[in-house]
Amino acid sequence: MSALVSPEQLRSEQEAMLLLDVRWTLAGPDREGYRAGHLPGAVFCDLDADLAAPPGPGGRHPLPDRAALAEAFRRLGVGPDTRVVVYDGGVAAAAARAWWCLRWLGHEDVGVLDGGLPAWVAAGGPLETGDVTPTPAPSSPASSTGDLPTVDADDVAAGRVGVLLDARAPERFRGESEPVDPVAGHIPGARSLPTSRLLDGAGRYLPAPALRELFASVGADGDEPVAAYCGSGVTAAQLVLAAHEAGITAALYPGSWSHWITDPSRPVATGPA
Repeated sequence: MSALVSPEQLRSEQEAMLLLDVRWTLAGPDREGYRAGHLPGAVFCDLDADLAAPPGPGGRHPLPDRAALAEAFRRLGVGPDTRVVVYDGGVAAAAARAWWCLRWLGHEDVGVLDGGLPAWVAAGGPLETGDVTPTPAPSSPASSTGDLPTVDADDVAAGRVGVLLDARAPERFRGESEPVDPVAGHIPGARSLPTSRLLDGAGRYLPAPALRELFASVGADGDEPVAAYCGSGVTAAQLVLAAHEAGITAALYPGSWSHWITDPSRPVATGPA
C-alpha cells in the first residue's frame, strides 16, 4: 500500500488526520518557515529534538531509543489510533525520516504528503501562520518493533548487505566535496543513488514502475538484501520510502556516514565506483 498522500486526498480527509510539519535543512529545523506559513492545524515536529538522539559516537542524528521516540510523538499528539500525515518543505527527506520513525515504532497509519508544502500550495491549499500548540495523546503510539529493518556498521563491514545504496549527492559520494562531515568519500562497495533522482520536476515521487526501474539500474531489484545510508540517516530514509513504493524492502543504516567514519579502522573509498 502506498505511503504517499496527494494534496487533493489530504484536503478531502484533513479533518480526520494529525498533520506534522517536519521542515528541516542541513542548517537545522526550520521553525521560522513553519511559523511563516503551514498547513492549517499542522504541529511542528523538530527533527533534531524529536526524531534523533543527541549527536555523538552514534553519528549526527542517531536514533533515540524506542520509548523516548514514542514519548516524543505522544507529546506531538500521536496516539495508537491516530492517523498521521507528515510533510516538509518539499525536499522530502525530513518527512521520510518522520514516516520511517513512526513505522519503526510499529505505527502503520502514517502517510507522506507527496511534494510537501509546495505541492499543497500549488493545489490551492490554504496556509495559516504562527504556532499550533500540540494536544498530547493520552497514550503513546506503538513502541514495539515495526516492519522496517536496520543495519549497523558491523553488518555492512561483514558483507551482510547485498546492495548498499548511498543517498547523498554524487560529489559527496565521490569524495570531491564534503560540506558536513570531517572525512570525504563513501563506504567501499556502496552504489550511488542520490535522492534527487527519486523525484520529478515538481518535487513529487516518480511513479512506482519508474522507481522500480531506477532501483534496478543500480542492482537493487530485491533479489539481494538492500540497505541505504546517507550523511546521518535522514535522507537515506527517503530511499527507504521510495523503495517501499517500488515494492522493495530496504534497511536503514541509522548512523550512516557520520557514524562509519568515527572508527578510523573502517575503510573509505573515493571516486565514482
